[in-house]
Amino acid sequence: MENNSRLFNASCIALTVTAMTFAIRAGILNQLNVDFDLNNTQLGWVNSMAFLGFPIAMIIGGLLYNSVGPRKLMWLAFIGHLLGLILTIFASGFWTLIISTFFIGFANGSVEAACNPMIADMYPEKKTAMLNKFHVWFPGGIVVGALVSKFMTGADLGWQMQIAVMLIPTFIYAFLIFGQKFPETKELESDTGENIKGLFTPLFFFIAICMTITATSELGTQQWVEKILANQGASPMLVLALWAGVMALGRFFAGPVIHKLNPVGVLFASAIISTLGIFLLLNTTGSMTYLATIVFAMGLTYFWPTMIGFTGEYLPKTGALGMSLVGGAGMFALTIWNPIIGGWLDDAKETALASGLSGDAADLAAGQATLDNLAWFPFVLIILFGLLYFYMRSRDFKPVV
Repeated sequence: MENNSRLFNASCIALTVTAMTFAIRAGILNQLNVDFDLNNTQLGWVNSMAFLGFPIAMIIGGLLYNSVGPRKLMWLAFIGHLLGLILTIFASGFWTLIISTFFIGFANGSVEAACNPMIADMYPEKKTAMLNKFHVWFPGGIVVGALVSKFMTGADLGWQMQIAVMLIPTFIYAFLIFGQKFPETKELESDTGENIKGLFTPLFFFIAICMTITATSELGTQQWVEKILANQGASPMLVLALWAGVMALGRFFAGPVIHKLNPVGVLFASAIISTLGIFLLLNTTGSMTYLATIVFAMGLTYFWPTMIGFTGEYLPKTGALGMSLVGGAGMFALTIWNPIIGGWLDDAKETALASGLSGDAADLAAGQATLDNLAWFPFVLIILFGLLYFYMRSRDFKPVV
């Protein structure tokens, strides 16, 4: 049990690093824009590399988990984080940012590929609840990263220093896993051939498709918060910290919520609340933006960990591979959507300028137009998760433990 606790803590710190890379990258977009003369579309391509490296690592990790185990995947994550962060610090332009961001994304995916099935094996009687507690540290790390970025930017410290800060927790999780005995796969199906067969079910494909939409609803908005909300009368980094803080609290107390509603009910309710939240963001400015953010964050809180937990509980034959591929599908979607979101911002700003707006007014109009496009993602989820909720009830599906 003590060893499990240490490995769980190491997993949480590794996920904190993952989250900090998202938050700090969101916070330094304007600095990268100026230093390297990049437009929003180019920044979108840089962002997309983090989301491309992530699913590649999760696919590889999912396929290899049964044979190499979580230990090697965690060390692979450490090497990727170390390499990616150092290369980012010394980046000289668009292509070096592309390469370094890919390595960071690969490391982030390796963390998920190792830790999700490992935690499911360590806590077989409460998989979804413990996965939610683990995933507390994604929004938790976002809070840390957002506040670090705001403070360091306000202190006129360069973006390279903000990247360097993340080396500290990277070395901490390496210390925690050093010399530890890792659990063997026992609660999830551990035959890779059987895992692959288990993927070919309509329910798995449905969940994977839904994951692409939930991930874009959360991370597509989150990654561009500095650009979208820059002129809405609220501090984007404080919005991001508040957003992530609400999610962290919600995930920490996930057990009673999931027990009360069951995973599918949680997903359906989350879709409704997140849709309400994003429409509030569209129609508020100034201090009311913070209230809208709380509602939106409450809706997003349970999407990611509950869908991973749903895969482990209702589709156990897919094993570690299934959990990795569902998460990978979400991140791969962001590889596609990030340049598109950047393009929406560029196009909307051109339209605003052509209509006679200028300066902050044009940026505000561009941000709201982009947010309007993003609002369709949670709205579609109401339909999809509503269908899933009534389908699962009609078939009386039970989790497999």
